[in-house]
Amino acid sequence: MLPQLNVFFPGKLVFANGCIENISAEIKALDAKVVFIVTIEPLVSVIDKHIVSLQQTGVAVHINTSITQEPYFSDFENILAHAAPLNPDVVIGIGGGSVLDIAKLVAAQLDNQQTLRDYVGIGLLKGRKKKLICIPTTAGTGSEVSPNAILVDNEDNQKKGIISPYLVPDIVFVDPLLTISLPSAITAATGMDALTHCLEAYTNKFAQPFIDMFALEGIRLIAGHIETAVTNGTDVVAREKVAMGSLLGGFCLGPVNTAAVHALSYPLGSLYHLSHGLSNALLLPYVMEFNLVGSEKRYAEVAIALGCAKQATDQLTALAGVEKIKQLNAACGIPATLKEVGVEFSSLEQMAKDAMKIQRLLKNNPREVTEALALEIFKKAF
Repeated sequence: MLPQLNVFFPGKLVFANGCIENISAEIKALDAKVVFIVTIEPLVSVIDKHIVSLQQTGVAVHINTSITQEPYFSDFENILAHAAPLNPDVVIGIGGGSVLDIAKLVAAQLDNQQTLRDYVGIGLLKGRKKKLICIPTTAGTGSEVSPNAILVDNEDNQKKGIISPYLVPDIVFVDPLLTISLPSAITAATGMDALTHCLEAYTNKFAQPFIDMFALEGIRLIAGHIETAVTNGTDVVAREKVAMGSLLGGFCLGPVNTAAVHALSYPLGSLYHLSHGLSNALLLPYVMEFNLVGSEKRYAEVAIALGCAKQATDQLTALAGVEKIKQLNAACGIPATLKEVGVEFSSLEQMAKDAMKIQRLLKNNPREVTEALALEIFKKAF
């Protein structure tokens, strides 16, 4: 029997090169009087003409560029303190996953009697009154279409997830041209993060045929084009394909979500402040190897989507998929071991303990992960 399927899509999704040119017209159509934009400083010049266009029609535009790394609860509270007195009609996030997550939460928190801590977890947010538009500039986290937002809790330095259909934006613009200027390292980390979303959704304990379509095509698109996007960032076709793969990975996050790769990556962000995408990419082949027991068929199908030839057995095909991920990581400049990114062997036990706190993702893994097994994975990755 298939698990229950719940899918929440944005009210409107636009995917096209140059589609950001239509953003001011879209906002005007909403009859907005006040707009609050969460973005990063380098992108202000990209959207400046749209801001001017809105201001010329009487729309008040306010911009916050304070997110410079993976956000904490305190970062959210500071930005909310900026936004709340303005009482915006529309909140817009333009940037990578951290920016989009904050924009989603700000839109949800405005005119909301709940506090952030009231709805940390799954399905606890009771609603959203403000319009929300998300425009990703990485490919990426898939946050622009997912019901998820991730923040670090200042109290215990642990990443916490907020999952709710009310975090899915009303309008999404995916413009692959916005990713052209991304540095190769960010292209690599975010692209492999998106690939991990697709791969973990397809091999998930709660995998769904409807989501499988998105997951397999996302794997195929990203695996086939990520190296070109990293090594030749001006290749528009490669950027388009990776952006579409990332979008498909985002659709996987709500109904099925990720599993042990993401759970084990969280301590790398909390303890070592490694980027989310880099952590996932580095751990992915080691968790794949761990998960192969009893899941050869699914991982063999993943390997074929990755571009591997079918071998004599599912196990051999699946193992070829693991090697393919290692090859992609190497081609994209992703380090192969935890030691290379500054992780100390003495912290592996604490990382394993911290990973066990992410049961909302570990429960999805095709193979049970205990603290002892998590430690073994970290040791192999070291």
